Amino acid sequence: MHGAGNDYIYVNCFAETKLPEDVVTLSQKISHRRFGVGGDGLILIEPSSIADARMRMFNADGSESEMCGNGIRCVAKYVYDHGIAKNQSMKIETGRGVLNLELEIENGKAKYITVDMGEPILQAPQIPTTLSSDRVVAQEVDFVGQKLAVTCVSMGNPHCVAFVPQATDALVLGLGPKIECDPRFPRRTNVEFVEVISPTELRQRTWERGSGETWACGTGASAVCVAGVLTGVSKREVLIHLLGGDLRLRWDEATGHVFMTGGATEVFSGDWI
Repeated sequence: MHGAGNDYIYVNCFAETKLPEDVVTLSQKISHRRFGVGGDGLILIEPSSIADARMRMFNADGSESEMCGNGIRCVAKYVYDHGIAKNQSMKIETGRGVLNLELEIENGKAKYITVDMGEPILQAPQIPTTLSSDRVVAQEVDFVGQKLAVTCVSMGNPHCVAFVPQATDALVLGLGPKIECDPRFPRRTNVEFVEVISPTELRQRTWERGSGETWACGTGASAVCVAGVLTGVSKREVLIHLLGGDLRLRWDEATGHVFMTGGATEVFSGDWI
């Protein structure tokens, strides 16, 4: 399945009860685009005692992540479309806690899903980053000789956002992996390079922690929405263009929560032997 081109292999753990013990190695093998199925990672759809389902997400390198915005939309679609829970208002348990989703149904299947991504985490130690003891907003930082004004946000996983004139390959593919592994991000970080088209329209490319450049990143788009407001370059409601499609984001002033709306697509199913 994919959300705006951010593709993962999903395992229905309501039906599959005998997974390999080493899920890290499974994620690495099954995600390989030449020797496996191919994807940005592996997501397990598991039973939950506190929600309609639980999502566990592993990156292509086998590292487990707390949250995936595009992934959780796909989980909700799978849970609804395959009859695990026929709720248009759904709860999914994640590494960040239980999130609420609203499903738009068309011809008996979930087409668009809005996710309440919760409140952004802005205090540097909680993101975590050692760039400051407070907030990191448009802070000029030197990364291997190149200076960028960055804003750091956590949406349950860490993000470093830079607004740039052009999100070039040199930045995304060259500087992105260096920022990901910079020691000032103790748990590594996702990196967003963002072009401002207008106060309500942005273009984003993401170097994702553990997966490399991905065609979309939902938590990243949420972080970009927040960063845009904090730096004054965009409004609270924005359309964000990603390589794989568009997402609509809104940082609600009343609740402080970020809401993300986008599609989810089931591409194919099969057996892994």
